[in-house]
Amino acid sequence: MSHHDVVVVGTGLAGLAAAVRLAEAGARVLVLAKGIGATHLSGGTVDVLGYAPERVERPADALGAFLAARPGHPYNHVGGDGIRTALAWLEDRVANGSLAPYAYLGSLDENLLLPTAIGVPRPSAFVPATMAGGDLRRGGAGGDVVVVGFRALKDFHPALMADALGRSGIGVSARSVELDLVPEGRADVNALGFARAFDVPAFRGQVVAQVAARGLGAEDRVAFPAVLGIADPHGAWTGLEHGLGRRVFEVPTLPPSVPGMRLFAILREALRRAGGTVLLNNVVVGAEREGPRVSALRVRVGLREERRGADWVVLATGGFASGGLELDSRWAARETALGLPVTGVPAAGDERFRSGYFDDHPIARAGVAVDRELRPLDSAGDPVLENVLVAGATLAGAEPWKEKSGDGLSLSTGHRAAELVLAASTTAADPHAAAARI
Repeated sequence: MSHHDVVVVGTGLAGLAAAVRLAEAGARVLVLAKGIGATHLSGGTVDVLGYAPERVERPADALGAFLAARPGHPYNHVGGDGIRTALAWLEDRVANGSLAPYAYLGSLDENLLLPTAIGVPRPSAFVPATMAGGDLRRGGAGGDVVVVGFRALKDFHPALMADALGRSGIGVSARSVELDLVPEGRADVNALGFARAFDVPAFRGQVVAQVAARGLGAEDRVAFPAVLGIADPHGAWTGLEHGLGRRVFEVPTLPPSVPGMRLFAILREALRRAGGTVLLNNVVVGAEREGPRVSALRVRVGLREERRGADWVVLATGGFASGGLELDSRWAARETALGLPVTGVPAAGDERFRSGYFDDHPIARAGVAVDRELRPLDSAGDPVLENVLVAGATLAGAEPWKEKSGDGLSLSTGHRAAELVLAASTTAADPHAAAARI
């Protein structure tokens, strides 16, 4: 049986943030996951707090009242300073990462207002620099937003986005352009196929020529689906801006998410450089315990079961959408990896869902309840396991889709979990620190 300082379960943003932070501090880290996590599904932005319930312009100012009204919200275990620290940490990792000079921009102080693929403005605090030019708070500046799409890319419809953006009531006019270019002449190509094509200067040159031929105003901004390169996104983006002589920005599309893939690649490479390991197709199905501590994880790998020893476990397997939480046919909820207690599930016969998508769904806040140190709690509010910390969408108390807080929660709680493990490990190894703490 192998043994590590920390085993992280999950390869989403929460799990990778925890793993990279721990490995950089010298911990022996192993990441186990059944697959690649939710990064490939998300837009690649970090939405800290978009609605509370009205649209939030300044998250740092809104967090105090928001959390005071929601004492069970996971952000209460991190705090504004913790969120700010996590954002700064991620900004540095991306800026100095494997895709540099690709970078992220933004802060906790204000939300950018970015268009979605259906033309609806969406607040977000921290975004790839390739998207920041789409900030709608600047208005039209005298020109249109020219939305460029590709007939072969079935998950992005430029006319739909341009029409909705023009009707949004924020003073932005928009029009659409659709190109017939198909990477390598493929019959069926998705966002990743286009991203690989945009890494090639010759393909970018064709795009520039065809867009310029349609006519651009001097003040126009040009929107593309978020497919501007996978290996060299900064080069693809700046190459288009130079070729068109206009501001260019990306708009997130349906999965597979190219910006999410970029972020995954950056963090996974950072983990590798720091000495950590990721093993996919490894499904955690239980744990061996010694009193109130987990001594080893039981892991299913294909048809066999293995054991992985650990001093600490960070659980970041996601919520219902990712399979970290499950509801059975009798509406009983379970946490799937370690069998931790799940709170917030309505009782049998009580209302669970409401008719509107953005309504206050009673089941939405279900998850694993934790204490200030992110340790799981039982129904009486007592810690269940001393060396297990929970992060990300597995946590109870938030409504990420409604709040627009999902990646902010994942990043900040993952980073916080790592900091707690490091602090506890330092204290345990240093009797003077332990005495001071007492």
